[in-house]
Amino acid sequence: MQASAPATGVQLKFTAQATMVMATIFALICLGVAINGFTSLGDIADPAQLSDAKGFAWFWIFLASVAAAFGLAGWWVARAPMQDDA
Repeated sequence: MQASAPATGVQLKFTAQATMVMATIFALICLGVAINGFTSLGDIADPAQLSDAKGFAWFWIFLASVAAAFGLAGWWVARAPMQDDA
């Protein structure tokens, strides 16, 4: 008697267009947080806190660039012609 795995896994598939839209929205949110961080640097007097705030803002720039890269990768995949293996 063979044991079978329970079929409790849910499959979730995103279209390439939905992936590009979500990546764009996330990148814009990250850029907004980074811009907010950079514009509030003038209010900080402590050098250690200023350095930490700059690092925080640059981290959000990094996240935005990763999201943009995934969006561009999704665009690149979506524009490639589909090939049948038949």
